[in-house]
Amino acid sequence: MTEPIRILFISISGNTRAFAKRLAEYAQTQHDQNPENPAIVLKEISEATQSDGETKPFFVMVPTYLDGGNGIDNGVKELMTNAMGDYLAEGDNAKLCLGIIGSGNRNFNEQYCLTAKRYAKEFDAPFLADYELRGTPSDAQKIYTVLTRVAHTATH
Repeated sequence: MTEPIRILFISISGNTRAFAKRLAEYAQTQHDQNPENPAIVLKEISEATQSDGETKPFFVMVPTYLDGGNGIDNGVKELMTNAMGDYLAEGDNAKLCLGIIGSGNRNFNEQYCLTAKRYAKEFDAPFLADYELRGTPSDAQKIYTVLTRVAHTATH
């Protein structure tokens, strides 16, 4: 049996949580059809989360929230997702991060998924995929395929 894919996520408005659950449900259907397809285990990170130190590889899913500006040359102060950044920065947690998935609103142009892209750079993890707002079933399918491929590569 295949190890489950672990996803750490932070959700402010509920969009990321909703998509994470959709992704986990899709993964479960794939796993039920073939046990070689990994299930997904979710862990929500918040201001109240105490890090006991991650011990297994994981992916990160993070929305984009910035404090004004255009997100490129001004206004890149993270807003509301700091708990995830703090969690990743603690101990060796970031070393186990296999990649970042971002979400946002395409109406914000260059700011779209900027938080995820900045986390990828800061924590030296690849930016793997993105989806808009609550995502779609096809986003779940696409992202599951990417996560499965990366997780398989990381363990073999």
